[in-house]
Amino acid sequence: MADEMLDTLTLVDDEGEEHEFILLNMLEIDEQRYAVLVPAEVDEDDEDEEGVAVVLRVEEDEDGEEYLTDIIDDDEFEKVVATLEAMEDEDDDYIEE
Repeated sequence: MADEMLDTLTLVDDEGEEHEFILLNMLEIDEQRYAVLVPAEVDEDDEDEEGVAVVLRVEEDEDGEEYLTDIIDDDEFEKVVATLEAMEDEDDDYIEE
């Protein structure tokens, strides 16, 4: 894995702190794109961070530049989670065969 190039992003939280994330997947649902990110470094002592993924909506500004934003709508979030779970189930089925 050391030879693989991973897409990393630096996100800034509400307190101005920078956090590094790895872009795990991009998906499109109903013509809307989403980025699935995982922390680049996980504190092994923090059980809350184990298996954590962040899903953000990909938007474009008036100049065509992409940026990431939170998914605010609960129905939209549930749709994205359901899609990710279905993709995970498909991967599990593939591995078992």
